[in-house]
Amino acid sequence: MAEFQNDREVDIDYSAIPVPYNARMPRGALTMAWWAMCSAMFWLVVAATLAVNFGTQNALLGLGLSAIVYSLVNAVIVRFAIRTGLSVALFSPILFGEAGAAIATVIFFATAIYYGVFEGSVIAVAIHSFVPAISLTFVYLIVVSYSVLLIFGSVQRWLDKLNGVLLPFYLVGLFGAVAAAIEKVGLTSTWLHMGPNSGAASVTGTWSSFTYLMGVWIVMMYTFDYARLGKLEDIEYHAKINFGWLFYVFIFLINGTAGIFLAGTMGTHGSVSEISVVFSLLELMGVFGLLFIWVSQTRINTANFYLATTNMHAFGERILHIHISRFGWAIIVGVIVFLLMLTNVFSYILQALAYQGIFVVAWVAIAVAHMLLHPADEALDTESLSNAEVQSFHAQGLIAWFASSAVGIILANMSGMAASFSAPTTAVLAFCVYALMLARMRKQRYAEKLEMQN
Repeated sequence: MAEFQNDREVDIDYSAIPVPYNARMPRGALTMAWWAMCSAMFWLVVAATLAVNFGTQNALLGLGLSAIVYSLVNAVIVRFAIRTGLSVALFSPILFGEAGAAIATVIFFATAIYYGVFEGSVIAVAIHSFVPAISLTFVYLIVVSYSVLLIFGSVQRWLDKLNGVLLPFYLVGLFGAVAAAIEKVGLTSTWLHMGPNSGAASVTGTWSSFTYLMGVWIVMMYTFDYARLGKLEDIEYHAKINFGWLFYVFIFLINGTAGIFLAGTMGTHGSVSEISVVFSLLELMGVFGLLFIWVSQTRINTANFYLATTNMHAFGERILHIHISRFGWAIIVGVIVFLLMLTNVFSYILQALAYQGIFVVAWVAIAVAHMLLHPADEALDTESLSNAEVQSFHAQGLIAWFASSAVGIILANMSGMAASFSAPTTAVLAFCVYALMLARMRKQRYAEKLEMQN
């Protein structure tokens, strides 16, 4: 215990090495840190968007199916991450080689930065709308500055406590927004009939809602980097509860239903977006709406900035051989986020996220295939696993990754229902190709071993 306390006191950085067992977090602390993810305005917005485009019932069914699939996939990832202490950046070289892993790490920290831009902009727009005398640029600077300062303390020493304190405020704000909408408009069934065919259920609508949410499988990577902080004795709790069904029931069904209800009851300013939701909440709740937005977005941005920083740090250490402290990388992330906020590049970022989402789905499928079909890696101690000699390129991983991603991008650019098969096809193809190539590699190694014995 003393050794664990000392590790925490000196705040050792584990961006470039596995998290040792004596530096793992208690289950309550890790739960509070991870559940920062539940409060993004994005979850309300995406559910409302699904309802508008595909109908309320289809949206709810798609959200329910997603909760099941996310829980099952993340159960595999969580168990592996806790057993090894590895992160996405440390595990990817095993799949793709050092050079291939660099691509995965860049995609991860770039996506985290993009989401940091979005969520930080929501806070800034809310503050600027409430206090127009303060320039939006200055508010951007304030939001980025305190977001960087918050992650200086790391997950183990500060972010779990911050998010634990803010969680009750988020819950009160969420249910308070629903109650305020009912008080203002009354309890109507309008929200149940949003979208095509008055919200009626259909196979195609449910499928489209479900596959739309596969574009957010970046959450699986987030899960990997947080779960590595869990203790071995808590592995079933984290796999089944903290990173499992309870979390996804909350973000998809509770948050999602609230988002659909608010959009259907209050309406929005133009199309459904995070900004339109901001204006609706400010109109509905006034200063309490502003506080709710600040709490929700500050919580999620602790995760965005933390993961962007740790993965950029790992990329700099392992690939570029640049040795800067984690604090230095946090400042670099803050500068990038601030500059992106100042530019009108949101349409380009959304397109980039769409393509990156396909690469992320493929990465997740390959990672899960490796974890299920190559469990021998877990028998290795974490130090030897992370420092194992790896080639610059691992053909089996790279072929599966890029081939499946190419097919996914082609389907995504097609019209009609074909586009909705982009992410599922990518996942299935990546899993199968990697599994086949892994089996072929094992067969070759077995044949070589027999030949040497003879």
